Amino acid sequence: VQSALLEAMEERQVTVAGKTHKMAPLFMVMATQNPVEQEGTYPLPEAQMDRFLMHVMITYPPVEDEVKVIQLVRSEEAAAANESAKKDNTAKPPAIPQQSVFHARREIVGIHVSDAMARYMADLVNATRIPASFGEDLPRWIEIGASPRASLALDKCARTHAWLNGRDYVDPLDARAIVADVMRHRLGLSYEAQGEGVTPDQVVDEIVKQVALT
Repeated sequence: VQSALLEAMEERQVTVAGKTHKMAPLFMVMATQNPVEQEGTYPLPEAQMDRFLMHVMITYPPVEDEVKVIQLVRSEEAAAANESAKKDNTAKPPAIPQQSVFHARREIVGIHVSDAMARYMADLVNATRIPASFGEDLPRWIEIGASPRASLALDKCARTHAWLNGRDYVDPLDARAIVADVMRHRLGLSYEAQGEGVTPDQVVDEIVKQVALT
């Protein structure tokens, strides 16, 4: 199972009985982590964690949004109980054409990244590998630094962030906005950091403070 998932995430294909099947162009892998219930679950190997583009933290929704969830579920239950209402609500919003996604991808590829920005993103990642050069806390906290996949992911996500904000170039704010999502699952924290209750996000915040844009 692990080998098949690794192949799908990296090569975007699956091999069964010696025959290789290419994944669909919009194929992606999504996974959830439950911080409360751990029985029957096991940590993924570092190499497999590294293949996830981002680790996004999802907290409880705002109360206003939770009220909307209550109202939505209530309306769905009412529609299901009333056959005529159910038929009236069968029309769904049109799906986003796949071509629109491919077009967005092409535009994101064309987002400009200056040499200075590319170096800045690489420096952010490299700081996790040479933490002794960036203050006293980072070398105590970081056991394993991020791989080159982190730099590639940071570049891709920064370009996407710039595109979503209507810009055709990447600036430092784009990199800083998504660097925690890109690196929090790629850092190996030391026992000392875990004992002190230091989180990956705190480590990333310290890296951002220490690494200058040259």
